[in-house]
Amino acid sequence: MSSPPTIYWLRRDLRLADNPALALACEGGGPVAATFVIDDRLLAPAGATRVVFLRRCLEEFDRSIGGRLCVRSGEPSVELAALARELGARRVVATADFTPFGRARDLEVQRRLATLGVEVRYVDSAYAVEPGTVLTASGTACWVFGAFHRGWQRETIPGPLAPAEDVTWISAPSCSLDDLERGCATTRPWYFADLPDGPATAMPVAGEIAAHAQLDRFVALVDGYDTRRDQPGEDGTSRLSAYLRFGVLHPRQVLDLVGGVSNGRERYRSELCWREFYADVLWHRPESARRVLQPSLEHLRVDRDERALERFGAWARGETGFPIVDAGMRQLLVEGWMHNRVRMIVASFLVKHLHIDWRWGARWFMWRLVDADLASNQHGWQWTAGTGTDAAPFHRIFNPTRQAERFDPDGTYVRRYVRELAAVPAPRCLEPGAGAGLLVAPGYVAPIVDLDDERREAMARFAASRAMVAP
Repeated sequence: MSSPPTIYWLRRDLRLADNPALALACEGGGPVAATFVIDDRLLAPAGATRVVFLRRCLEEFDRSIGGRLCVRSGEPSVELAALARELGARRVVATADFTPFGRARDLEVQRRLATLGVEVRYVDSAYAVEPGTVLTASGTACWVFGAFHRGWQRETIPGPLAPAEDVTWISAPSCSLDDLERGCATTRPWYFADLPDGPATAMPVAGEIAAHAQLDRFVALVDGYDTRRDQPGEDGTSRLSAYLRFGVLHPRQVLDLVGGVSNGRERYRSELCWREFYADVLWHRPESARRVLQPSLEHLRVDRDERALERFGAWARGETGFPIVDAGMRQLLVEGWMHNRVRMIVASFLVKHLHIDWRWGARWFMWRLVDADLASNQHGWQWTAGTGTDAAPFHRIFNPTRQAERFDPDGTYVRRYVRELAAVPAPRCLEPGAGAGLLVAPGYVAPIVDLDDERREAMARFAASRAMVAP
């Protein structure tokens, strides 16, 4: 007598290789129904770029299993219960989700399907070390990266599993992936008015094959990562973040290939650890996705008036008059991605020179980034805003011109994305308004703020906020 089918519920694990959830679904030898559920609650804050990339990854996964992907649209507990009844499935298997929303959703799926006698099992995670695993010697959560990194390095990380083979994939009634794009970006914040809304035109190639090709390219260069990673004009980063975001690659697969001893390899493993640290913080403090972690900045005054809206629009479109800021924001619009050093620069500029709430910027990144991940995005923004886990105080304020001179001294990055400055030589192309303004760079905007004035204003607001909570 053949085993009943198992539903393999895809979420952030769109791959065949190194997939413990898929391996579990195959145990017993019964047929497997690979299923993706379009959930509008997850699509609401996602812009077109991320959704288009997700669709392409799903299409590539579908091709890899012979076109048998089942797509449903609706509330997952309802859709999976209906599918289990249709197929006679007695088991649903998925990779565990550690986000606040995902944990609540998964409990509801377990509860509903249990009433039908269907077992739901969650295994593994999207991380090399599951959130909640690394603790201090006293058994508490790590609130600084150094302590987490030391504990993370002591964990035993298994090697990747071989790709699933000889799987009996079965088809089931399915809706169209067109529903993904119809459902995305349904809740547009009021401060996004008149801002670009379409997908990026130069996003990464989707799918598991493309992910491994990019991983191989990076591994060949990883030993120089420590010296090239902060140079946005060079191709010195891994460009793996979008694949990790959707589980097209797993961190285990990356760590397996970047082992060994060199400054570049050690630094890259540390960057992967930052991703896991932020997921751990969100696990322990789910409210940190929206609320500041530093009580002294709970009452920091931010601008929300008409001028703030205009400044936010100039920042989002890459029209601030500060070349490296504009280059980064235009790269985001074109590619759905931005170099990490530049992410810090543009975030600092928004929060500390424009005095706008970090949550506005974080929401724009979640809207436009192909690799947008709640834990990494929100806590990266809190790090820059000085409201998060990092010990550095609020007065770490990046001067965009000095940052450009240090990390893009020949102007390669700036001139690549700010076309008005393509013919302006360095260092002038790095200066606010490109030095002499319209005489040098016709069509380029004048600076929208004075950096020194706004730095003083930021520090005054910081002092006022701290005074409000002083004993």
